[in-house]
Amino acid sequence: MLRPFLSYPDKRLKTVVPPVAEITDEIRAIWADMVETMDAMPGVGLAGPQIGVMLQLAVVDCSDERGKAVLMANPEILHASGQMREHDEASPNLPGVSAVISRPRAVTVRFLNEKGETEERDFVHLWATSVQHQIDHLQGRLYFDRLSPLKRKMLLAKAAKLSRR
Repeated sequence: MLRPFLSYPDKRLKTVVPPVAEITDEIRAIWADMVETMDAMPGVGLAGPQIGVMLQLAVVDCSDERGKAVLMANPEILHASGQMREHDEASPNLPGVSAVISRPRAVTVRFLNEKGETEERDFVHLWATSVQHQIDHLQGRLYFDRLSPLKRKMLLAKAAKLSRR
């Protein structure tokens, strides 16, 4: 089922969400909705708070052919490379604008998978960028929070102008 996106400045987008206690059929159904919603954007990742699910749930699929989504509960970065990578990031919660964000090129992440098992996985390039972007959402941060105050103000003003059209 496609789920609607919250619109910035909905306060839930700036909320640190609680962890998932256990992987249940309800959690798996939410993940299925999240993958369907992400694919319909089309996007390469989605975090629970973006659609009003206030739990540490995220999905990421940066594969060319799709259908390779990594389903994560309670993801945490264990290690980040010192080498940075820039990427133009955006969010369906603030449509029409984007910004180049610099993040570590590679990360090692620990999370609960769809079987309820703890998994550690290395992500690089776009996969790493997307995973970090989703983890930010779970911590109540949006990509533009990583911009300087002036750039953030300009981006939010542009988004406000677009929404009035």
